[in-house]
Amino acid sequence: MLSKYFSAIALVSAVAITMAANPASSGARYATPPPAVLSADLVTPWVMQLQNPPVTRQHQGVNRQYNQKYQMKIARPVYQPRPQYQQKRVKRNIFKRATSWARRDRHAAPNVIQASIPAPQPVAIFEQKYEPQIVSYATSQKPGTIVIDTRARFLYLVMQNGEARRYGVGVGRPGFEWSGTNKITRKAEWPDWRPPAVMIKRELRENGRVIPPFVKGGPDNPLGARALYLGSTIYRIHGTGDPTTIGRAVSSGCIRMRNEDVMDLYERVGVGTKVIVS
Repeated sequence: MLSKYFSAIALVSAVAITMAANPASSGARYATPPPAVLSADLVTPWVMQLQNPPVTRQHQGVNRQYNQKYQMKIARPVYQPRPQYQQKRVKRNIFKRATSWARRDRHAAPNVIQASIPAPQPVAIFEQKYEPQIVSYATSQKPGTIVIDTRARFLYLVMQNGEARRYGVGVGRPGFEWSGTNKITRKAEWPDWRPPAVMIKRELRENGRVIPPFVKGGPDNPLGARALYLGSTIYRIHGTGDPTTIGRAVSSGCIRMRNEDVMDLYERVGVGTKVIVS
């Protein structure tokens, strides 16, 4: 009986010692934990993170200032498109830029265009007074006679009843004027032109222009559509494809008429017609 009593005491003592060594009671959970101890290689990073909060994605997108602690710049990464997309973007930007320029300058564009166009220069025109017309003309010459007034730049074909058919003409330039009386010795339609040798030499010497010794009749021929040859001289009454020379002193002595006018005169006169140049 006594042995059982001592065995029970020994069992209780063992349990008490075990609980003292391993506190597994409910009160042990609320006890103050021991202080955390960090190793030497982890202390410095943790302190730096507490002093300088980590850079977030929002900071990268907004702030571009320097982080004084790390001496590094905070910036967004730059997007680098693929080459084919980059080419499309360049073309689109050029189009948008040109469109914006057009919108900006749409009011000033007409002024720019006008400034780039040179001012029109005055050009010689065929004056209406040189159109063929019937006029009063007092003369002692017989009807059918041609009278050329080189000063007024008119050719008169004398008619009956004190009238004449008047045409505008171009005459010889200064130094090539002449006057006299002669007859039409030949008529030609779309005549060939054989310039005299003296004219060829003169043009080469004075103007550096080479005149061919022969030009076949046609629209580009200087004698025009018709020619009336005066006696044995080098002078003619002939047409011209340049009506602006009518009323001017520009020829080498020949009498010029518009092609349509010389064709009209050609049908009204014949070989042997008297021609007076004054």
